[in-house]
Formats: sequence, structure tokens, C-alpha cells
Amino acid sequence: MQETDFGPRTSDLGLSFGLTGGVACGKSTVARYFEDLGAHIIDADRIGHEVIEPGHTAYQEVIEHFGKDILDSGGRIDRRKLGPKVFADPQQLRLLNAIVHPRIIARIRELTAEQQRRNPLTVMILDAPLIFESGIAGTLRKVMVAWCRPEQQMERLMAKTGISLQEAERRIQAQMPVEEKRRRADYVIDSSGSLEQSRAQAQVIYPELRRIVEGAHVEE
Repeated sequence: MQETDFGPRTSDLGLSFGLTGGVACGKSTVARYFEDLGAHIIDADRIGHEVIEPGHTAYQEVIEHFGKDILDSGGRIDRRKLGPKVFADPQQLRLLNAIVHPRIIARIRELTAEQQRRNPLTVMILDAPLIFESGIAGTLRKVMVAWCRPEQQMERLMAKTGISLQEAERRIQAQMPVEEKRRRADYVIDSSGSLEQSRAQAQVIYPELRRIVEGAHVEE
């Protein structure tokens, strides 16, 4: 997948920290731990679901490009039908991303600005799978990566979704290798162990994030 440059409009995301990782590497679980500690989580996956709901501009564009056979009985886009189409063809995945990513980024910017107005000292964390792939990593204060061993990632993805080994491999290969994300990260949370071990790592990192936010506020 090619990186996308969203340009200077994303500069205000620098008020947030990023949390990413490979699919099924425990990112969402780690996000919940940070939320329990007091962080405000902006969930890019949830926003991605919202922007393709009926009534949103991306909804019609996705149908026009991928056909009405991706709809469920209620007229909503069924991601289980859309997934095989895009993960089997990198060009189709790029096309889908070109439709939805700008809308996701715009909504993230709105939510970030809104939370900043409410509480400038909030530790805001953008929970997003494609922080490095989308080119927004450099606009964030720091980036954390949830990591697990490749064989665990494959097992977890298949268990979570019920997809075949071949489909799991395609979905993993559609993202940047998790080892490369690990190399680029400011913080790595090893989620290959127990849930308690993952939580303990978040508890160590969170005070550092708070100090960064408070220090930036003092400088202003």
C-alpha cells in the first residue's frame, strides 16, 4: 500500500499521540487500557465505519466503484463483502483508501479540535491502523505501536474473523510489516504476553504522555 500525503491540513493532529500496530496485534485492547488511565481515544476504525454509512458522501462513491453487491439486506455497506474485493487487489484497496481516508482525516481533525477546546491538558490518542501508511505519523507528538509475534498475529486474526489462512495473509500483507512499524515507533507495547503484561506497559507509558502534554502547555 502506498503512503498518502494528506498535507499541512493535518498539522493540528500534533496535539495527539498515535497508537497503531498490525491487524490483530492488540491495538484496540491497549487503547482501552489508556482510556482507563484517563486518555481520550479517537478511534479511526469507528470513524471509518461512520463515513461509509448511508447519507455520507463516501457511501455513494464506494457503491459506484465497487457495486451494489457489497450491500447488506438493509442497504448498508457490508465490510465482509467489501473486504475480499479490496484485499485481493492492491489497486482496489488504494481506490477505497482514496475515497475514505480524506473523510476520516477531516473528522479526526474536528474531534481533536473539539477535545482540545474542552480540555487542553487531555492526553489524546489516535487509535488508527494506518498511521505510518497514511503519512500522518510525522504530524503526531509520539507514535506507539502494539506488537506481537507474526505467528501470533496470524492466529489471532483467523480466530477473530473466521477468515482463511490465505485471506489472513492478504490482509496482513496489505499493511506495512509490523516489524517496520516497530522500528519506527517512539514506544513499543509488546502484546505477545498476557493482558496484564500489556496493561502494565501502558501504565508505565501514560505518565510520560501526561508530562509531554503538560510541558507543551507550560511552553505556550
